[in-house]
Amino acid sequence: MSTLAKAKGFKKSKTGTYLSIGTTAFGALSVIKQAKKARAEHDTLRLIDAAVSAAAIVTGLALLYRELKRLGDDDVLLG
Repeated sequence: MSTLAKAKGFKKSKTGTYLSIGTTAFGALSVIKQAKKARAEHDTLRLIDAAVSAAAIVTGLALLYRELKRLGDDDVLLG
């Protein structure tokens, strides 16, 4: 099995999906920092950018959650 095929298999695995969720959630920290700085500086354009980035993170997390459900994860937290 090639390295590329292994990487694609990992990406579609439960472990890979959990890793993606963690990475995406970690990205939310920088968006929160950006929003706080924008509010402190009264920078409307940066605040809008932070809001759009936050929406992208929420959407990404929802897609990853759906992927976990599709993989049939029997984690109690997922229901």
